Amino acid sequence: MGANDPNVNSDPAGSRPSARQQSLFNSIKFFVFCHSLLQLAQLLVSGYMKSSISTIERRYGLSSQKSGLLAAFNEVGNTVLIIFVSFFGSRVHRPRFIGGGALLACLASLLMALPHFLSGLYEYTDRISSSSDNSSGLCQSESPLTSSSADQTCAQQDSRAQQGVYPLLLLGQLLLGIGAVPIQPFGISYIDDYASKKNSPLYLGILLAVTSIGPALGFITGSFMLRYYVDFNRLSKDEVELEPTDLRWVGAWWLGFLVASCLLFLTALPYLFFPRVMPKEDDADDIESRPDTKQQTNPLQELTLLQFLKSFPRIALRTLRSPIYLLVVLAQVNLAALLAGLATFMAKFIERQFNQTVSFSTMMIGGVGIPLAVLGTVLGGVLMRRLNLSVSGASKLCTTAILLCVFSASPLLLIGCPTQTVAGVFPPSTAALSCSSGCRCPQDAFNPVCGSDGMEFRSPCHAGCTASVMDSNNKVTNYTECRCVGGLGYASPGTCGSGCAHLLRPFMVLLGLTSFIASFSQTPSYMMILRTVPTEDKSFAVGVQYMLFRVLAFMPGPVLYGSVIDTTCILWGKKCDKQTSCLYYNLDRFRQRFLGLQVVFVCGGLLCFLLTVVVLRRRAGRQEPASNGRYELVNEKGGAENTSSKEKELQGIKT
Repeated sequence: MGANDPNVNSDPAGSRPSARQQSLFNSIKFFVFCHSLLQLAQLLVSGYMKSSISTIERRYGLSSQKSGLLAAFNEVGNTVLIIFVSFFGSRVHRPRFIGGGALLACLASLLMALPHFLSGLYEYTDRISSSSDNSSGLCQSESPLTSSSADQTCAQQDSRAQQGVYPLLLLGQLLLGIGAVPIQPFGISYIDDYASKKNSPLYLGILLAVTSIGPALGFITGSFMLRYYVDFNRLSKDEVELEPTDLRWVGAWWLGFLVASCLLFLTALPYLFFPRVMPKEDDADDIESRPDTKQQTNPLQELTLLQFLKSFPRIALRTLRSPIYLLVVLAQVNLAALLAGLATFMAKFIERQFNQTVSFSTMMIGGVGIPLAVLGTVLGGVLMRRLNLSVSGASKLCTTAILLCVFSASPLLLIGCPTQTVAGVFPPSTAALSCSSGCRCPQDAFNPVCGSDGMEFRSPCHAGCTASVMDSNNKVTNYTECRCVGGLGYASPGTCGSGCAHLLRPFMVLLGLTSFIASFSQTPSYMMILRTVPTEDKSFAVGVQYMLFRVLAFMPGPVLYGSVIDTTCILWGKKCDKQTSCLYYNLDRFRQRFLGLQVVFVCGGLLCFLLTVVVLRRRAGRQEPASNGRYELVNEKGGAENTSSKEKELQGIKT
């Protein structure tokens, strides 16, 4: 490196620049390696949270609407602070900000696991009744739960630690979102600043390829963790009575957050040693292209924070005035809302609809759905490059992909299972439980059994069973002398199921195909945005795009899906006269409303992409193709908006 290099501090000893140059932390390749691992860990937490949301819902008695709000809450802090990231840019020590955000995410991940250690043992029907004489929940002439034991259990449920679980989870999600704010934008800009022009696309491609695996690894990690019982650290293996197939099963949802926090801590440490200004990778690059020179190409960087905040609404409105930009962003918002809801609740849908375990359902999303979506994104970019598509060609590609997505997604509405017959629940009938009216079954009893006649009951007590058969491990194998069960008069533990698990394979084939086709539009739609906004507004337009994603899709999407799912519940759980999570769903309504909402969002995206095709065709007569085959965007008056007018506008803001 030369002595006049602005990246090298003046030093009479020539050895210091040489030693600095040879440092591992002055290598942009090493930064790319570290940043890939960090984003992998950060997105692993996000994927793991979505894979565990239905388990957390069952553990703490949350409705799907509440669990959807919990899943979306990390976007709150992210949305508020993303504006400041757009302002600070390269003005701050970006590696240290990235490391600080990673450490905050590490703390947040620990907070997410904390409720498990503050709460008592997971309580379910048989465990609640174990304090009385009837530990098996059989039909008895007297109430199986005495008032004293019930009061004691409810007192534990109303403890301060139990009441603070949901706010603590919300706080953890909020901090996770805040910690993630500087990681991706600062990392990408840092790589683009100090990598050579030749290697920068390669590094960013590697980064996106590695980090796209993060959510899939999160779901796969969740699949493994949820196979362990939630209290395996407190109970011996013999004391765990539930099986993973039991509807009351709760896996070790908290364990993955501890693992993720360790990964975040380890991947955050290298950022404390990266320099604020790194030597450019290619010494042949012009000095003027280095980010630490005083020359600034973007007038926004000359503004103070107050001036930037004042100018933000005006520049945002100017960006949104572009019809193509607005339509593409709205199309992406529809697809993002679809993705947010499906990633949060699709595992729960598979579990309920096809009678699968939580861990298996989670594995289907992480091992099939997400990888196919990543593959479609990559192939969409390859296809656009091979065909050298213009903005018009990209809009047609997106429209075609989403149209095919409608055809592949619609049959999903027809692939599903009917709701199993549950005595006194579905179909609604009070007469079905008259045979067990003398058993005085507790209102919160939930220990599903399947009668020999194919009828399902909420508990052995509701089936009128008065005896049970145990195996050598003191686990119930059958309930006998069941007065409400026809035929042989016995019932086996567990749900009868929907009886159509064989339909899971065609369902997953169509779901994977839909994810694969829909993701083809991701890269072309991003390129449409970058090609239809002025050069100096590109980074700002992307920032506005991500903000709209969060405000219109990632925050309301899971809550909307959760609210729709709650409308299909036919039996809510109760504990201490308080409503908990849903016990039984109307599976036909669940499928129709949950997947129907998916089709609505796909059609919304299709409509927006179709409008882009129409707008571009009408504009073709008023625009002249540029020499490189791309269209030059014009404003409402028909003239190209130049940089000098924006500089005058910003100069007026500063004065």
